[in-house]
Amino acid sequence: MKRKALGLVSALALAAAMGLSACSTTTGGAAMAPPAIAPAPGPDAVDSHTYARPEIARVVDVALDLTANFEAKTLSGTATLDILAVPGANEVILDIRNLDIQDVRDAAGQPLRYVVGDNDAIKGQPLTIYFPAFAANERRKITIRYSTRPDAAALQWLSPTQTAGGEKPYLFSQGQAILTRTWVPTQDSPGIRQTYSARITAPADLTVVMSADHLTPKGEPAANGMKSWRFRMNNPIPPYLIAIGVGDIAFAPFDERTGVWTEPSRLRAAAAELEPTAEMVDAAEKLYGPYRWGRYDLLVLPPSFPFGGMENPKLTFATPTIIAGDQSLVSLVAHELAHSWSGNLVTNATWNDFWLNEGFTTYFENRIMESVYGYDRAVQEQVLSWDGLQDELKSLPADDTRLHLNLMGRDPDDGMNTIAYDKGSAFLRTIERVVGRDKFDAWLRGYFDRNAYRPMTTAMFLDDIRTNLVKGDAALESELQLDAWVYQPGLPSNAVAPVSNAFTPVDAAAVAFFKDKGPASAIPWAEWNTQQRQRFLGWRPEGLRANTDWLTNAQLADLERTLNLANEGNSELTFGWLQIALAHRYQPSVATAEKFLTSQGRRKFVLPLFQTLWNEGDWGRANARRIYAEARPLYHPVTSGSVDQLVGRP
Repeated sequence: MKRKALGLVSALALAAAMGLSACSTTTGGAAMAPPAIAPAPGPDAVDSHTYARPEIARVVDVALDLTANFEAKTLSGTATLDILAVPGANEVILDIRNLDIQDVRDAAGQPLRYVVGDNDAIKGQPLTIYFPAFAANERRKITIRYSTRPDAAALQWLSPTQTAGGEKPYLFSQGQAILTRTWVPTQDSPGIRQTYSARITAPADLTVVMSADHLTPKGEPAANGMKSWRFRMNNPIPPYLIAIGVGDIAFAPFDERTGVWTEPSRLRAAAAELEPTAEMVDAAEKLYGPYRWGRYDLLVLPPSFPFGGMENPKLTFATPTIIAGDQSLVSLVAHELAHSWSGNLVTNATWNDFWLNEGFTTYFENRIMESVYGYDRAVQEQVLSWDGLQDELKSLPADDTRLHLNLMGRDPDDGMNTIAYDKGSAFLRTIERVVGRDKFDAWLRGYFDRNAYRPMTTAMFLDDIRTNLVKGDAALESELQLDAWVYQPGLPSNAVAPVSNAFTPVDAAAVAFFKDKGPASAIPWAEWNTQQRQRFLGWRPEGLRANTDWLTNAQLADLERTLNLANEGNSELTFGWLQIALAHRYQPSVATAEKFLTSQGRRKFVLPLFQTLWNEGDWGRANARRIYAEARPLYHPVTSGSVDQLVGRP
């Protein structure tokens, strides 16, 4: 549905509502000044995944007062919204999905009329609230009393047996991309930034954490064996970053502003694994300016968490699959930390420009890794990402290999693939190579400063880089191929593959084993780091990337036994091995796959392995159905929703 053309007042209001202007910024969680009036943004800033009309009435703050009921699996209570609207506005439209709305009242406690609209399978429902017309410069509060449902897609309620401790339940949220509307009635668009506060009441033997400042670190006594915990986020954030975790968790500091939360039985291992976090924050600040969120902590969640990490401000949520015992997978921490600049500070205005979050972050992550671990480690990770990108370019429809997408009528998750991450970061590395690192770094630091706390579109990015880096240089413009990178499918002609000398002996060993049928005992596995081992397990004969039979059972048994792959503790290596073994219908690997798929729910691993099984005909599909029937109850809805489309719901 096309938007009607806006009048001057509404256009200016939209610019303010979307935050598409310079605004004063501070560090360490200080309050932000309201956005100034600015010229109206282009049509690519209009979010097709929200019902909200921020050009008429916009949510600027959310105050939650919720009680966690682990028996009913609900959060219930109130959300008080601060509304900013143009003069004469008499309604605000919010996004909800499967929320039970009980009543809506104004600041004086008087009931307000509201209507819950028809449900859309992707967007949920509009909640339209009516009120007397706004006067000029007026700001109002409305309070919504509601309850979530047990199947709220953003929330996962874990039984004690699904946790490491085995004695207490656990709750966590995952809001990206448009799931916050399943537990908070607000305008759920990345372009509508909001501050928030919360009082969360939960059983007294649990701890509550959120993506905000902890105002009551030990909680406050409440009735009936409960405690209340208070939080405040003073910097405006996109709603998908409102996040909560409730469980039996403990904390270990790394330094005065970083640390890790997780279940007590896993705290020592998590603290040892993630100890480089403090050094990474220092490295990031040296690259691109001050960290503006106060603390940077991590919450290592139970294994069902569907992503590697989620960049919730102040508190990255992380999968336990990165706890490898040797700090080999901590690039994930660098990635989520980098989001504190690219994503949390400068955010894609709509999900069509998801690459602006993830491409910038993947580039920044690699720079952090280079700073902390050196060039060789960083370029190895570039090569692994490049290899994954080549596979994705071959498997996706051409339109989905563009950086700037058109996701109208589609779930935003359709755009969350390797293209945004790895084509986006390859684009930025190309700019760096062409203009030189010093010039690129100066531009990128300025980009974060100029656009802090603003939504960003591809058109705005192009305007910024042309104004502040290209500066009218026609030859440079031609060499960079900016428009080709963001608007055309595939890779432009100036893309250059990264090369790591550390992979030369790996590739030689892969040819010797996989192609020349040599013994696994000749593989110098013990001499390699994790990235080299990933390269080996990812090797395929030239031109052969899909599943096929190119190894014998004897070779597979030799490889599994010699490298002890059935007992591998590194999740990335287990995944790499299973992708080979299952594609060859290697029966002994089924037990390893079953153990892996029922012990963690990270979609990056789960969905491809079920796809591999599914591709293997009756043998694979029978195993997929059997394993999924056991595993599905352990998975977050983000993961199970994806696998359901492939395997079907048991």
